[in-house]
Amino acid sequence: MTPDWEQLELDDELIDVLRAAELNKPAKVQQAVIPAALEGHDLLVNSPTGTGKTLAFLLPALQHLLDFPRRHPGSARVLILAPTRELAQQIAEQADAFGETTELKTVLITGGVNYGSQHEALQANHDILVATPGRLLDLIGADQYELEKVEWLIIDEADRMLDMGFSSAVKQLVNEARNLQQTLLFSATLDSTGVQRFSADIQKEPQAITIEPPKRERGKILQRWYQADTAEHKFKLLERLLGQYPGRRVIFVRTRERVEELASKLQSAGIKTMTLRGDMPQADRQRIIARMEKFSDSTLIATDVAARGIDIEDIELVVNYDMPKQADVYLHRIGRTGRAGKTGQAIALVEAHDAELLGRIERYTKTKIERRVVDDLRPQFKFPTPGKSKKKKAKKKKSK
Repeated sequence: MTPDWEQLELDDELIDVLRAAELNKPAKVQQAVIPAALEGHDLLVNSPTGTGKTLAFLLPALQHLLDFPRRHPGSARVLILAPTRELAQQIAEQADAFGETTELKTVLITGGVNYGSQHEALQANHDILVATPGRLLDLIGADQYELEKVEWLIIDEADRMLDMGFSSAVKQLVNEARNLQQTLLFSATLDSTGVQRFSADIQKEPQAITIEPPKRERGKILQRWYQADTAEHKFKLLERLLGQYPGRRVIFVRTRERVEELASKLQSAGIKTMTLRGDMPQADRQRIIARMEKFSDSTLIATDVAARGIDIEDIELVVNYDMPKQADVYLHRIGRTGRAGKTGQAIALVEAHDAELLGRIERYTKTKIERRVVDDLRPQFKFPTPGKSKKKKAKKKKSK
């Protein structure tokens, strides 16, 4: 039986905010993490996107601040690190929702924002700092901030943090937080990313918690793949599929150059698009996301880095126009759809050179992705079924 919030020993002022948001029962990850965090353990949490992990770390952090109020005003006692600006902003917004009842202040520090305004915010009294590692390290290096009062460190999406090259930056920040008492590390994946080695470097005997999505959340993303013979064939498939799935769509490509190239081709075909690149200023990124949310029928083309952490409601379709080289990236991509208990579609357009990548994804996810065809755009060539080419080579070697 699912416990009530009161059974997790949270203060009424936190529970009131949760109930006002119609969150009447804790999610599975919250049930597991909140008591363990409040007992003082370092935690290594493996939890898929969309399971409620943000509140799983925010609630015990807020409760800690309420249980042990500071005696004098000052800088942050809880530091939350996120790999992207958008994810950091989402976390800060959730923390701010509790600010009125608890009087706990949150400050957001990310790249793409004027240094002056951030410096001013950091000078004021605050309890929680949500930041991206690069910008925070810049401010510390310029002697504009110190982490000496940080008691809790929370690292969200650690797998992406490592993929984006933030490992050394995070370790430097850990060294700066000389009075650190507890570290909570969250990751959607633990294997093939070095997360466990990273945890060993910065945590003390962490308690491992693995959360499987509840049964009602499984299987809500319908995954399919289509074979593309050539670049031209691939684009025709994309056009047709976009016509079949109206609503909000996200198309993933590998590079910034591919974003602009594909956007131009779709615009020429009469399909309006928006683009999101990792090098965009924060104000432009927020404007694009706001436009995406404003229109119920819209198409966004993005790279993985640009789209990481974006939570746009009611995305009907995710298209892997360029297949990702890492299987866990595929999971993060398709996780943009089928959120909050809704269903979604995830489609991969697979060229011959992507066959092994598709096989890798199926092995990693332990899911056989259904192959589909469009009748008048059927592929003319055959390429090896994912995983078969290596088996054939192995048999040949054995026969010799």
